[in-house]
Amino acid sequence: MRRIYLSLLAICVAVCCGVLLVPPPTTASAQAKVPRLNYKERMLSNGMRVLTVEDHSSPTVSIQVWFKVGSKDDPEGRSGFAHLFEHMMFKSTKNMKAEMMDRLTEDVGGWNNASTWDDFTNYYEVVPSNYLETLLWAEADRLTGLNVDETNFKSERDVVKEEFRQRYLAPPYGKLFYLIEQKSFAKHPYKRPGIGSIEELNAATIEDVKAFYTTFYRPDNAVLVVVGDFEQKQLDGWIDKYFGRIAKPAGAMPRVTIKEPERASEQRFNEYVPNVPFPAVAITYLAPSVTSDDAAALRIAESILGAGESSRLYQSLVYEQQMAQEAFATADLREDTGLFIFGAILSGTKKAEDAERSLLAELKRIQDAPVTAAELDKAKSQLVTHELRERETSNGKGFALGQAATLYGDPARANTNVERLQAVTAADVQRVMKKYFTETNRVVINYLPESMRPSTTAGGVRK
Repeated sequence: MRRIYLSLLAICVAVCCGVLLVPPPTTASAQAKVPRLNYKERMLSNGMRVLTVEDHSSPTVSIQVWFKVGSKDDPEGRSGFAHLFEHMMFKSTKNMKAEMMDRLTEDVGGWNNASTWDDFTNYYEVVPSNYLETLLWAEADRLTGLNVDETNFKSERDVVKEEFRQRYLAPPYGKLFYLIEQKSFAKHPYKRPGIGSIEELNAATIEDVKAFYTTFYRPDNAVLVVVGDFEQKQLDGWIDKYFGRIAKPAGAMPRVTIKEPERASEQRFNEYVPNVPFPAVAITYLAPSVTSDDAAALRIAESILGAGESSRLYQSLVYEQQMAQEAFATADLREDTGLFIFGAILSGTKKAEDAERSLLAELKRIQDAPVTAAELDKAKSQLVTHELRERETSNGKGFALGQAATLYGDPARANTNVERLQAVTAADVQRVMKKYFTETNRVVINYLPESMRPSTTAGGVRK
């Protein structure tokens, strides 16, 4: 689909399908020197953070606006609002007709898109550099002049509802990844999947939508990133002209302060779903913040366990045991409490309890003995190669900076995160796997065909 909502579902499907997201690793790439992003930073008087990288290697420029509002900021009883606004921001404004962003980008050979995450929402365009001023004007216009009216609201709400049906209700295993978030968090708003729910979207009013816009779409809640072919002095003048004039709203920005409590004991859930051909199982553990010192080691562990067909889980459960058609591990690290997810979609007549035992056996294996030097090097190579490839483009450089500034709170992390990955040792991996993956920190979800639901008589006695 045109607008992308990068949810846990999308991440897990990529891993489940055995897709190797980066090219085969080499020893050299694990220790490759990733070029530093020599960015300039300044703060406008209205609180907007501006990050720029002048790069004349291509006559194009990437313009990105990152807002520190994600699905965790959805109002109570109004899940899906951050995602809804990702769509609404492409509708009409005070000075632009609906879909005008497409005309300003696609009609000149460029492109645009946006994505909603748990902790932020970002908007981005890539255009020939002689259209830079036009896109800066357009981004400033929709920040202050979006038409939040009944027509735009209802049309985009219908789009989001249809996306919910396509991504979660129609695919046999779509609801599994919805349930993972619902069942893995007890109190934190992360328990409300960012796609929202049809019932809560239906209950929303135009007043709710207007309040969300004025609350979160403000300059002091945004990071503007510009990377590419421009002259710094001219760019600064345009930014001052279009963004600097925007007033800083009064009042403090609301922030999520709810802390997810530690789990005291293992929890188990059975979910029976129609049109599911084979059982599936997911095991989740609460994980630290993405800014934690342990985050790099967890990302390495994720790669070793679940990245592609050569990963430990795929080799064990799919090839050797022939128990599952897909097996995955995902380190879903966020600004607040994260998740680490193990999972498998079974094959043939295999049972969920057998897959659970196999997943836990692989977990115990990585806890009991250090990973090999070859595995460690391969994981680093995969992750570093991904970073290198991302930074081949202006848009990729902008993403690295925007994510560092918005999610990590420090744009310098764009230059240090790779160094943290390269510094991880086998002992670090073993330590974090022992630290977080305990029996009391475990949630097990058995996702089963409706035909496996235990039947009962009218008196409630199982047949």
